[in-house]
Amino acid sequence: MSKTKNAPSAPKRRHEMTQHGVTRIDDYYWMRDRNDPETMNYLRAESDYLEEVMGHTKPLQERLFSEMKGRIQEIDSTVPEKRGEYFHYERHEEGKQYPIFCRRYKSLDADEEILLDQNQLAEGKAFCGISGFETSPDGTKLAYVADFEGSEVFTIYIKDLLSGEYFPETIGNVSGSAYERFGVEWANDNKTVFYITLDETLRPDKLFRHIIGTDPKDDMMILHEADEAFHLYVHKTRDRALIMTYHYSTDTREIRFLDANDPTGGFRILQPRIEGLDYNAAHHKGRFFIVHNDGAKNFKVSVTSADAPNKGNWKEIIPHREDVLVDYLDTFENHLVVYERKGGLRQVRISDADGISNVQYVKFPEPSYNAHPEGNPEFKTNLLRLKYSSLITPNTIVDVHMNTGEWEVKKVDEIRGFDKSNYQLERIHAIASDGTKVPITLAYHKEMQKKDGSNPALMYGYGSYGATIDPYFDSNRFSLIDRGFVYAVAHIRGGYDMGRDWYEQGRMEQKRNSFTDFIACAEYLIQEGYVAKDKLAIQGASAGGLLVGACMTMRPDLFKVVIAKVPFVDVVTTMNDPSIPLTTQEYDQWGNPEDKMMFEYMLSYSPYDNLKTTDYPNLLITTGLNDPRVAFWEPAKFMAKLREIKTDDNLAVFYVNYNSGHAGASGRFDYIKEIALDYAFLLDRFNLERPNKPD
Repeated sequence: MSKTKNAPSAPKRRHEMTQHGVTRIDDYYWMRDRNDPETMNYLRAESDYLEEVMGHTKPLQERLFSEMKGRIQEIDSTVPEKRGEYFHYERHEEGKQYPIFCRRYKSLDADEEILLDQNQLAEGKAFCGISGFETSPDGTKLAYVADFEGSEVFTIYIKDLLSGEYFPETIGNVSGSAYERFGVEWANDNKTVFYITLDETLRPDKLFRHIIGTDPKDDMMILHEADEAFHLYVHKTRDRALIMTYHYSTDTREIRFLDANDPTGGFRILQPRIEGLDYNAAHHKGRFFIVHNDGAKNFKVSVTSADAPNKGNWKEIIPHREDVLVDYLDTFENHLVVYERKGGLRQVRISDADGISNVQYVKFPEPSYNAHPEGNPEFKTNLLRLKYSSLITPNTIVDVHMNTGEWEVKKVDEIRGFDKSNYQLERIHAIASDGTKVPITLAYHKEMQKKDGSNPALMYGYGSYGATIDPYFDSNRFSLIDRGFVYAVAHIRGGYDMGRDWYEQGRMEQKRNSFTDFIACAEYLIQEGYVAKDKLAIQGASAGGLLVGACMTMRPDLFKVVIAKVPFVDVVTTMNDPSIPLTTQEYDQWGNPEDKMMFEYMLSYSPYDNLKTTDYPNLLITTGLNDPRVAFWEPAKFMAKLREIKTDDNLAVFYVNYNSGHAGASGRFDYIKEIALDYAFLLDRFNLERPNKPD
């Protein structure tokens, strides 16, 4: 068994589960109970062990932290964004973890008004997440939702911006996001807000209407999404005309809409849900522009009157194309913007408001990149604001003049000590086991002897939910790249990179393609000399943690180091429990274990169920104790079982953030400290020379 000294061990309590004639023994099932003293004892023992075996890397962690922090422009501000009569922006102050939300009235030369200082909000708290940050249409009030545990269960706070005082009511158990700012929307009367609450599984399911200054107990429930396969979201259109609800499941959507000037009115259904009909819509002067998959695998665009919005009245304006995926669209007063993918790359199509005339595509300067729209809250504008970056190009805020296609660069993030000309960007392709070409984006220092088979590498992947991991800029990675690492992003099946088929071929009964694609990418990098066969590390988070966990159990010989962050590694047990957040909605992603075929298929790759007595790579697993998406016990069980049966003396450590959830630490410096631990573990396991601390 494991030769690693002093590693923690957890008590074994036999738990049998029989399904479809298959009996599984889970000796660590008991860890699901966080109130069991042995659960916390085990987590604390793992934390103590990490401190013990990683203690010698503390100077390296501090050096890495200093490097990464040193690249940040600590005193900084976002590009102001016009919202009505105000210019809104966020700024950071030196040494402070969180942004300060500000605005100026009518002119950038006007006096600054601080709407919210998140640093003050976070005082005395180990975690502070903000979502749904919205001012009322007349600018006199602010509503936002906050989470102080990382559990993604938010509370609404409402502030009177004239007096600076808060209204007395707060509203708890509200939906928000650790990744996007949604959670509350204002009607146009400046006194009504709409919000969505969570059920016992943390599924957003009920829409409520609240009048500012009244008791939330009197709030009226407007909609209840009773189908457990659907999540409910609320959004206000850019033209401020409608409040829209999105009823979302994996393959089916339904949209309802309400006149934002009549908050007590009734919601109308745009198109009643039909199983398999996926659509989204944007409003424009009494019409809806709709992206949908009716007879269009890769989606197409239609238009219809808001007075007769059902599918029978949809008129096609952008047809289906086999080689182009239509993602979504934005409407502006005089323009329609459609976000597409072709050849795995983001395309931005701009036309007149009819969607047909004067079509042009935004031109991007690199062979692989990340481009996505910023807030763009104004309807009456000829400017489209994008954020552009690549693995070697810092975040660049661009205003695209929609009439001409001209770029106006508003800001390029300053990265101290960084010179783009020192680095090389490549896009290459590996060949999967079934012959599929899988794109890989690479970045490395130009001094690297790129094909002599001696370089260390870190490869990242995700490949689930149709999410596309575009190669965005992260200055922290240069603490590896400057040490001779190749950094790679594998664009494996399961995302939308190459269209709808790319997604379909990486989920349900074809999920294993994601893992074999990733393995093929790893083998290709070694074969082509980009990386040494004994210096390859892989990293993934959440469903990407499943990816690297599955690859680790399928090919433990291939990788030197695995970093699995908040990993979804106990697939079958989790998908058998509908009380867990996300389970019911994700039957169409992974399968329902009640189906014998899908049970057996999931069991064939679930990392926890496929651990065996053999040697495994060095492993760092991370979790957040309050994680609602991947419960802490999944990676905890995996580590306990791995320690029990692995036969090597490679290092396996488990990092627990006791004050966070799925997204990790909330403060910008605390977040970097977690990355510094990841990189220190990686460098230590590779036994690499470390450069001197920069001046």
